[in-house]
Amino acid sequence: QVHVVESGGGLVQTGASLTLSCAASGRTSSSYTMAWFRQAPGKEREFVASISWSGGSTDYAESVKGRFSISKELAKNSVHLQMKNLKPEDTAIYYCATPITAWGALSRKMHEYEYWGQGTQVTVSS
Repeated sequence: QVHVVESGGGLVQTGASLTLSCAASGRTSSSYTMAWFRQAPGKEREFVASISWSGGSTDYAESVKGRFSISKELAKNSVHLQMKNLKPEDTAIYYCATPITAWGALSRKMHEYEYWGQGTQVTVSS
């Protein structure tokens, strides 16, 4: 059974930086795409960023491009989301997700990720 756990959320001020981490345990390989999604109060969950199984390719939502950076630690089967210049509109619960299938392509579609963490709250005050 794959278990996904996020960490690193918190309360910060506008313009601050924060790094989220996600670890996927229960796998013998790190050859899986990993992604971050977020859900703000009263809104639908949305794609934030994804990274390929090798760590060589990344994809970002337009709203975070240039401010967020996703990276992968292959040996630890974990992924990090470095967030800079945070804005109040970045306030949300951030979820880490990974698919069942290894070596998959990058995807922004939630239904293509079968394993999800419980989420970590990020609050940006103005």
